[in-house]
Amino acid sequence: MSRSLFPFLFLAFVVFGEWYGFQAVRTMVQHAEPNTRRLVTALYWVLTVVIWGLGIWAMNSRREHASYKSYFGGLLLAMVAAKLVVVIPLLLEDVVRLGRWALQLGSSPAGNAGRSISRSEFLSKAALVAGAVPFVSLLWGMVKGGTDYTVKRVVLRFPNLPASFDGFKLLQISDLHTGSFQSKEPLQRAVELINKQGADLVFMTGDLVNNYAHEVEEHIDTLAGIKSQLPIYSILGNHDYADYVQWDSPAAKADNLARLKRNHAQIGWELLLDEARTVERGGEKISILGVQNWGARGFAQYGNLPKTHAAADPAAPFKILLSHDPSHWDGQVHEYPDIDLTLSGHTHGMQFGVNLPWMKWSPVQYVYKQWAGLYQRGKQYLYVNTGLGFIGYPGRVGFLPEITVFELRRG
Repeated sequence: MSRSLFPFLFLAFVVFGEWYGFQAVRTMVQHAEPNTRRLVTALYWVLTVVIWGLGIWAMNSRREHASYKSYFGGLLLAMVAAKLVVVIPLLLEDVVRLGRWALQLGSSPAGNAGRSISRSEFLSKAALVAGAVPFVSLLWGMVKGGTDYTVKRVVLRFPNLPASFDGFKLLQISDLHTGSFQSKEPLQRAVELINKQGADLVFMTGDLVNNYAHEVEEHIDTLAGIKSQLPIYSILGNHDYADYVQWDSPAAKADNLARLKRNHAQIGWELLLDEARTVERGGEKISILGVQNWGARGFAQYGNLPKTHAAADPAAPFKILLSHDPSHWDGQVHEYPDIDLTLSGHTHGMQFGVNLPWMKWSPVQYVYKQWAGLYQRGKQYLYVNTGLGFIGYPGRVGFLPEITVFELRRG
């Protein structure tokens, strides 16, 4: 599809959606007093124009870190999602109405032929109620869900886990996107919750910032408060390389990455860049492998897994790989069957979906085969953490910010 057609198709979609949204509202109040109908009509269009105007203004603002950008954009997203839900049943009803009208046209006497068939008031009300669900959910996600931190606990059993590591506790955080936070308080709460878990080893699996190294600097003291008896290991994610912004020169981009690496060190994290480390306990060892970002579907492939794997201690019978993008698991990790557990992030669960014990759904599942939670292939496991922060939409629905605690068991 030509890019030049996209604005026209988008405009057509907007007009189409708004017209259907208004039809639903108009049908719902069709029996009200004339003044009430006029008031509802005026409120509908005023609110619609204001939300569209604020959303477009925010998206075109040059102030990259202004909080209003994401929140006005999120409000617009909530409205568009609501009206999309409203459109679907009303469009289907109009198809039925058109068919009934055509049948009437062919079978009725000439005087009655072509008489219009009214829209169902019940269906219009049902469509508006259904549309309220994503609207209210997305608003709640911005007010509360984005920082409603949850702890997920996972028990994993491995026959080759050294006996000294039976009961060993790992903690994973990922995708902090510190540039999206407007205050220090949310991450301070997150760190307090992390420390309550009493983990033996802590990992951060990429995307510390949205793009710029300085985004994390006001949070360095907070993140440095994460407690661990062993070194805290971290890796880079796709956003950490700042590939999504325009730089004055390649040197400026390289300086940003170098500054980010220094920030990892200032926090107290040991950044693994295609490297491996050995953790020893009771005279036995496990290997921690940390690879740079490697992604399929158009994402950059900076990581060098062969180099990383070769750096692992051959005396360690158990290997944990930190790799930001879960597509790496199918892309390369399967070639190394001695990697027992891979920890990833990246997807965020798209920050929106249904996450229930009996049902897990998000639009991101149509892009990523492994996108949230635990996966197994033979003796290998992959866990995809849905992230602690957010980017773009300033909230979360269904897939809340996650702190994952793993208990390793021998067996």
